[in-house]
Amino acid sequence: MQDIQTIKKQYQTAQNLETRVTLHAKHSTNKQGFGNWIFENYKFHNGCKILELGCGTGGMWKGHLNAIGSGDLLVLSDFSSGMLEKAKQNIGEHSNVVYKQIDIKNIPYNETEFDFVIANMMLYHVSNVQAAIKEVRRILKPGGVFYCATFGENGINHYFNDTLVEQGVNIKTKGTFTLQNGFEILNREFSSVQKLDYIDSFEITDINDLLDYLFSLSSIVDVKDLDRKSLFNIFQQKKDDIGIIHIPKEYGMFISKN
Repeated sequence: MQDIQTIKKQYQTAQNLETRVTLHAKHSTNKQGFGNWIFENYKFHNGCKILELGCGTGGMWKGHLNAIGSGDLLVLSDFSSGMLEKAKQNIGEHSNVVYKQIDIKNIPYNETEFDFVIANMMLYHVSNVQAAIKEVRRILKPGGVFYCATFGENGINHYFNDTLVEQGVNIKTKGTFTLQNGFEILNREFSSVQKLDYIDSFEITDINDLLDYLFSLSSIVDVKDLDRKSLFNIFQQKKDDIGIIHIPKEYGMFISKN
């Protein structure tokens, strides 16, 4: 878990997030795309109310607004006002879409107000994740569903740590909410919890994209003193015979029901 100032710095604007999204878009082996896979697993019904917490730039909803009907209500929210402004630009104004700045630990809605709550790739930032999930549980209707995607502990950050140990890189890989511990945490509040794994990996052909990703993590790992040219040479040696760096991914989603 990161302190609140680190999180604010990391997500004050959309630039860092967009840099990381670019690496996934250009170099993932699973061409379905994580966002498309997530939407494939959403099971919304007509006339429902949906709240997304930590919507970021809203990028996952681009091209997917047809997942909700004209009678549905979608509330897109984020802790960061900068992110929320970017989401408005990406998604635009729609009669059934509302934008709201929200802290997951203090959701400003009544009990049993939503049919579905979404919190993708954000619970590992929360200082008291159990309290946050209690708050999600509070606003869900009986029979409501909570979707939350997250990462595992054996993906790209673990790879960075192993590869750059001599350079002093140490990115925390065991978060407050991961694929490894998420089931246990959710099971304390929900009667049914299911974990789905998204099978994917990186095949990196452009080392500069990988370095851009690493330097986008500057607020959570000390990279300011690292020499980019030296790092380039380190990763150059990791390429296989046809010029590809293979890096594991570990992503998935929990589906929890009342």
